[in-house]
Amino acid sequence: MGGSSASYPGAWDVIVVGGGHAGVEATLALARCGRRVLLLTQAVDRIGWMSCNPSIGGVGKTHLVAELDALGGVMARLADAAAVHVKLLNASRGPAVQALRAQCDKLAYATASRTTVESTPGVSVKQATVERLWLQDGALRGVTTQHGVRFEARAVVLTAGTFMAGVLHTGDRQVRGGRAGEAATTGLGAWLRAEGVRTRRHKTGTCPRLDRRTIDYDAVDLDPGLDPPPPMARVAPALHERADVAPARRLRQMPCFATETNERTHALIRRSLDRSPMFTGAIEGVGPRYCPSIEDKVVRFADRPSHTLYLEREGWQTSEVYLSGLSTSLPPDAQVEVVRSIRGLQHAELVRYGYAVEYDVIDARQLRADLSLPVVGGLFLAGQVNGTSGYEEAAAQGLVAALGAERWLAGEAPFVFDRSESYLGVLVDDLVGHGGDEPYRMLTSRAEHRLQLRTGNAEARLSAIGRELGLLDDPTWARVQARLDAMARAREALEATTITPTPANQSAIAALGAGGLDKPTTLAALLGRPGLTLDDLRTWWPAALAELLDETLDGVARGELATEQRYAGYIARAEQRRRKLARLRKMRLPGACDWTTVPGVSAEAAAALQRRRPEDLGAASRLPGVTPGAVAAIAVWLEGRRRV
Repeated sequence: MGGSSASYPGAWDVIVVGGGHAGVEATLALARCGRRVLLLTQAVDRIGWMSCNPSIGGVGKTHLVAELDALGGVMARLADAAAVHVKLLNASRGPAVQALRAQCDKLAYATASRTTVESTPGVSVKQATVERLWLQDGALRGVTTQHGVRFEARAVVLTAGTFMAGVLHTGDRQVRGGRAGEAATTGLGAWLRAEGVRTRRHKTGTCPRLDRRTIDYDAVDLDPGLDPPPPMARVAPALHERADVAPARRLRQMPCFATETNERTHALIRRSLDRSPMFTGAIEGVGPRYCPSIEDKVVRFADRPSHTLYLEREGWQTSEVYLSGLSTSLPPDAQVEVVRSIRGLQHAELVRYGYAVEYDVIDARQLRADLSLPVVGGLFLAGQVNGTSGYEEAAAQGLVAALGAERWLAGEAPFVFDRSESYLGVLVDDLVGHGGDEPYRMLTSRAEHRLQLRTGNAEARLSAIGRELGLLDDPTWARVQARLDAMARAREALEATTITPTPANQSAIAALGAGGLDKPTTLAALLGRPGLTLDDLRTWWPAALAELLDETLDGVARGELATEQRYAGYIARAEQRRRKLARLRKMRLPGACDWTTVPGVSAEAAAALQRRRPEDLGAASRLPGVTPGAVAAIAVWLEGRRRV
């Protein structure tokens, strides 16, 4: 098979380039839809690899994981198979912004990822570095690798991560690479630019890894996890139910610990800034605002005497500990000094130094809502190559891009996730509408309808869509329907059961600290009172409800039933606002209009509208510079025009 343009025998429906979290979800989603998929990755033993902190979830991020799970995705199941320390974030706040976070055994997660991919019917896996797409007469035929081998497919999902023209920075030293020990892709970004695709440079970083045997654990604080650890996955069967994919039981849990920087730490960092590539100008790319390096923290928050750090083990098979919160690209000698200035780490040995990676991303505003790139029909992009950060954001895009490719192959119109109905919709809408001057991170504050977009109701919101799109098989769909039916019957029982104000009932309600009982009240209304749970009301459960709760509905379902009652009024008002906004977003805008003459529209908003000429108010609202106030002013102006 010599020569520079040899073709590999055979063809596939779709080629997925890259075996990271976006590539894994894209590959498996396409296979669930019945497509023949080829996954091409630079290192087959790094499929699903956690390059940075081996954890899944976080505020906003867990919402994406729950939605992936509701659509048959695998990230939640992989996290459950590998979790060694699980926490509930925002526990003191409302359920709409609470989130599980699972620290994972890095090797267990990657092993489960690879085994899942390789054992899925319709999937082929090969190790190769893709240098460019293969076009023939302007039409996509597949991809060409650095060895000149062509692989044929009708569609391509590109998930290049941090590998396009990647450069690793540690102090004043630069090495080409996508991550430590792995080569960068040098030709792909240049090929895209030659096709007219706009790219930019982004930067992200990672933290030093320490030898756990050199940490003084008596001097640091215990950061306990939940016991037992609650699962992230709900819809698809747990991986441990498949002996070919994961261990027969969940992994033993391990403790994590906390410490903090101090004034000496900060002085050492400031003294080394002249050797930090972040401050010498060696790094041109923009880093993530919500995950800054320790150098950034010390400079930007100069009045802060300390910053919290977490010591999180990378798994049972290694002694490495991830020093979370200390992302850095300082020189090696400075990293050693900085680490050893921290409580509990005075004698710590660094197994790996932290580093920054700078890489090419595309301007995501060139993408359509199905993550297709219009310059090449059949090309879809997902993950960090689109300007995002984080495993969860990448995985979510992998599924969206896979659906885009599936619909394109089938000759069907793209399916678009609405931002009012899912965090998937928020993510994609933000990306294609605004792009990313910096690595994008999902936050609950980005979702204006977050009260309705809870992790607990992801299944109810999205599983029917997953079934319609071919992502959920018959057994999974049957389980989902049974659980949703049980939820509906539980709601009916709560509404149908009334508690009368007898002395015994009044005394029992008062003992629960839930106020008085001066009139007949349904269990549903009682459950809506702050602080009460379903188990608090067990005395009054009818037999049918008791059977449902004890045998069918788990803790997540019970919590969701309480949330629905507690926030029913808020949710109803939010739903009214959502419907109103949905109507407004569909209002058509005039093609030729001098936006500077519209009252209430700022010069910045007018310039954006003049430049992009959006078709409707929804598209206008996504443009940088077009504020909610400008959207409201335009809506009033449009209504006035209609009445004239």
